[in-house]
Amino acid sequence: MSLKNSFLSFLVIISLFSCDKKRVFDEYKSVGKSWDKDSIVSFELPQMDSKKQYNLFLNIRDNNNYPYNNLFLIVAMEQPDKMTLVDTLEYQMANDDGSLLGEGFTDVKESKLVYKERMKFKPGIYKVHIRHAVRQTGKVVGVKTLDGITEVGFRIEN
Repeated sequence: MSLKNSFLSFLVIISLFSCDKKRVFDEYKSVGKSWDKDSIVSFELPQMDSKKQYNLFLNIRDNNNYPYNNLFLIVAMEQPDKMTLVDTLEYQMANDDGSLLGEGFTDVKESKLVYKERMKFKPGIYKVHIRHAVRQTGKVVGVKTLDGITEVGFRIEN
């Protein structure tokens, strides 16, 4: 590779990372080709400034194998005082015609889903645990393996 090409590659990489000034934490975990209902995706968050407010997001990467319009999630946030806040959340993942929402040029889409806005953290370590709670209409038992979800992420922004 020539010096000119190396320099151009370096500039492209730097510009991609510098555009994301709001990002404080952004991590993904793979769930394979499908997300098992007993599989919990967990994140340990970095210590946050207790004087600032943050916006929190769940990031989902899915593909055309995702068979539903909505996604139901149970998110548990362990706080430093050992208190755990649990939320059951619903997000629209597809249009009425079945086409996936989210960003992306291929069949893989990335959805940035709002979890909490203007949250203030207490000093200490937080942990977030995410699992899906999708059920078919009229069924009590949850979907065992959720096809089409490949990665689950958690993001914190200023």
